[in-house]
Order: sequence, then C-alpha cells, then structure tokens
Amino acid sequence: MQTLVLALLLAAVVAFFLPGVQNRVRGALHARPAAIWTVPFLLVAIFSGAAALAGAFSFRLALLVLGYTAAPAACEWIGGAGFIERPAALDFGAILLLWLPLEFAAGASLVPRPAQGFLHSVAYAIAILLGLVLFTGFRSFSGMKYSLPRRGSDFGLPVAAFAITAPVLMVVGVALGFIPMPHWPGATATGGRMAGAFGVILAGTALPEEILFRSLIQNFIQLRFGASWRTLLAASLIFGCAHLDNGPQPLPNWRYMILATIAGVAYGKVFERASTVLSSAALHAMVDWTKHFFF
Repeated sequence: MQTLVLALLLAAVVAFFLPGVQNRVRGALHARPAAIWTVPFLLVAIFSGAAALAGAFSFRLALLVLGYTAAPAACEWIGGAGFIERPAALDFGAILLLWLPLEFAAGASLVPRPAQGFLHSVAYAIAILLGLVLFTGFRSFSGMKYSLPRRGSDFGLPVAAFAITAPVLMVVGVALGFIPMPHWPGATATGGRMAGAFGVILAGTALPEEILFRSLIQNFIQLRFGASWRTLLAASLIFGCAHLDNGPQPLPNWRYMILATIAGVAYGKVFERASTVLSSAALHAMVDWTKHFFF
C-alpha cells in the first residue's frame, strides 16, 4: 500500500508535465486566487492519510505539516496571482520555506523510526506538488522548463555532458578522497536491478533536486539578475553547499560540496541549453547512478 501511495504521488508530479494540466491549474487559480488556500489543506489530508497508513499519525504532526504548506502559500498569496517575469524577495522566501524544513528533517522526532523513510518520501512529493502549484500555477513564472522534451538535443545534451563531466568528477573525487577507485559492480548488481535503480534515482532524487535547484533557484536568480556565468556559478555553489550536511565523510562535508558544485555547473549548463528540466535531471541521475554502482 505504501508503494501505491508513492506511485500515485509520482503520477501527480508527472501529470504536471502535461500542458493541459498546467493550464487548468493556472486558469483556476488566476480566476479565483483564494482557491490557493485549499491546497495546503488538501496536501495535509494526503500526508495525514499516509501517516495513518504507516501508523504514525498525530495531530501535532498534522499541524506541523499544515504550517509547512501554508507558509510558502502565504508568501505567494501576498505577491498575488498572475504571470510573473521577475521574482520578488517573498518568492525566494517561499523556496526556502519549501526546502529547508526537508533539508533538516524538521518534525522527524514526531515520526516513529520505521515510518520515517516512507513519510520523508511523501513529504518530498508534497513539497514538489506545492511548489508546482505555486510557481507554475498561481504565480506562473517563465523559464521553469517543466515540460516534456521538445527537440532531439534534449536527449543528446545529458549524454554529451556526462561524457565530459564524469571523468572530471572521478578524478577530483578520487583525489579528494571522496570516492574510491572505480570498481565493477558485484554479482548482485544484475541488469534489471541496475535499470530499476536508475528509475528510482531519477524519480526520487534527480528530478526533485533539479526542480528545486534549476527550475526554481537557478531560474529565479536568472530572472532577477540576468543570465551570466555568475548566475550559473551562484546556483551551483548553492547546490554544492546543500551537500555539506551529507555523509559519508565527517560534517561539514567539504569534499561533497566541491564535487556537487562541479556537478551543479554541468547540470545548470544543460538546463540552460535544454527545453526541459528532464534533461538536467537525466544527467543528474546518470552521475548518481554511476557513483552508486561503480564507486
């Protein structure tokens, strides 16, 4: 049942790639902006149902999730609905309110340990859905590239970027002591398992992070300050710093930050040139998949 819940949430995230879905959400929220306040309560209901399924429901947890979803909605409500070309300070604030509680696992103490992994995944999906509703629907920012591939280069760009970036990441990673020398996967790493792992990495890690760091953060910096190498570097540094609290090395993990910053430059460049965030997500998934199985 937990797998079904996550599959349904993933289907909702994927549905936003369809122009018809985005247009319907946008049209409804632009016509009746107050309808945005139904979204936090709907998402809390979904999370509470998942928590009950996992035997982890509590009113304190539900209220925490309500505050988590309502705070960024309030930031965007103040800004007003419409087609927005230049983000304001409150838009950046809404991004932080979506990102940082998840980054630091806020509320984890309210969830029994066996349910934490499942509910963290549910929370991630809820955050993505809320971000899509707020930024593609209510405020309707340009440049998010939350769309299906439109040209052949959208498929070729991540492959070419991987061929250039992977050797750099390997050399720097080994030199820093972040990863060991490459090795061949063990006998348990069958073709089916490796292929399945790529899909899990793409859906569970690469796409959510690319929505946050490229569609939102990099795009918003670009809309605010213009497109330049400084914009790309700033977004990449933010992406790198987000990995300071990740293992396996002691925290703050400066080795991971350096590698993630380099990778972020490649992801950001692909995002700039592609017509869809799926291109940078594919590159991101290829890098993570290779690290998982070969290092």
